[in-house]
Amino acid sequence: MREVAVIGCGMTRFGELWEKSFRDIFVEAALKAIDDAGVDHLDSLYVGTMTSGLFVGQEHVGALMADYLGVAPVPAVRVESACCSGGMALRLGFFDIASGNSDIVLIGGVEKMTDGADVTYALATAADQEYEVYQGVTFPGLYAMIARAHMHQYGTTRKQLAHVAVKNHHNGSLNPHAQFQNEITVEQVIGATMVAHPLTVLDSSPVSDGAACVVLASSDVAKKLKKPLIKIVSSSAATDALALHQREDITTLKAVKHAAESAYKMAGLKPTDIQLAEVHDCFTIAEICIVEELGFVKKGKGGEFTEKGETALEGSIPVNTSGGLKAKGHPVGATGVAQAVEIVEQLRGNAGKRQVKNATIGLTQNMGGSGASSVVHIFKKES
Repeated sequence: MREVAVIGCGMTRFGELWEKSFRDIFVEAALKAIDDAGVDHLDSLYVGTMTSGLFVGQEHVGALMADYLGVAPVPAVRVESACCSGGMALRLGFFDIASGNSDIVLIGGVEKMTDGADVTYALATAADQEYEVYQGVTFPGLYAMIARAHMHQYGTTRKQLAHVAVKNHHNGSLNPHAQFQNEITVEQVIGATMVAHPLTVLDSSPVSDGAACVVLASSDVAKKLKKPLIKIVSSSAATDALALHQREDITTLKAVKHAAESAYKMAGLKPTDIQLAEVHDCFTIAEICIVEELGFVKKGKGGEFTEKGETALEGSIPVNTSGGLKAKGHPVGATGVAQAVEIVEQLRGNAGKRQVKNATIGLTQNMGGSGASSVVHIFKKES
């Protein structure tokens, strides 16, 4: 396969973007990425969006965005894999270039969640309708079950869950694109409005609007354009049972574990080689489980690892330097691409006050549902 590099990044601020439409925010992010890349054409376009048909009544998203971006008749397609739609779009774009089919590809992720749709219903379409949603269980309840099981099996504490949110809000306070740029305390997280015990509203990612885009190119094109060479050295995905009751152990996210193992093998790297990561912290318990499945810490030790500060900006493996889904925001289709934007900016040395010193290798992990689908990418800065 050909080597693939990220040559351009762009994103909107995440939040409640009442004054902008679904297509507006995509075009804003895309133009920023194209300008950053300095390219004059695209060979193809992939757009990750989870459920635009329910949120804004819009399907046929690939053609719409190619039209309003002014790049038609470029081949364009919408990619859906629940909350990891953006990450899966990135994966398809990676293989488009690696295969030799395209030289320059735009990957976008976009979601407009605040325009009047029933958000709980729309998001719940990514769970098992017959065995979970019909019984009244939506994602807060499903992740609460995971949290309770993790606390029971491994002794994870309520305070350790809260530390995930506190750390990510601190990082978000340093990110101008973040929806929430305020610090919070452990006491505030624990004392916030209960959503599904033990998870409060401050354990949960918000409803968000936003878009993020990256431009990918073959390494030969990147070198000709004299761009910093940030390569995608692996792309891997995996799936698990959709419903929690179908899994052997609900504290184990098998899709994350398998995708990570495959990604490490493809890149010729180990978990200890990763210097920072953006992971799918839709709820605080998710980040704790994910750092375990990625191999950063032994199973059951994710809460303790977080409480000790190992995932903080100054820790041994900074996690969610952007603020994560919790503070940066979670416009579901855009999240996976926004993770890539953060890692690329970190490897370029452009992350400002949240910069990880001398970072050269970073990882993104994007997840759909309660862990039924997951995609992992590893990025490496070449001299």
